[in-house]
Amino acid sequence: MIIQSVKKSYEDIINLPHPVSEKHKPMTRKNRAAQFAPFAALSGLEEKIDETAVETEAQYRESTSPFVDDWNTFEE
Repeated sequence: MIIQSVKKSYEDIINLPHPVSEKHKPMTRKNRAAQFAPFAALSGLEEKIDETAVETEAQYRESTSPFVDDWNTFEE
């Protein structure tokens, strides 16, 4: 089995205690979270998607006949 194979690969270290640095104190959760902040490069994306949806809906409504209202017949 793959699990047994992986277990065997790490047999020598699997039960060792988690290493704790003597040089560096543990990082706070806030500082740890800040490390990942740069990955929020797409901030504002949701707002832009919503804005585009509103514009697209408006364009659709303008392009369809005023006598045909099939906008609400689409299923989500």
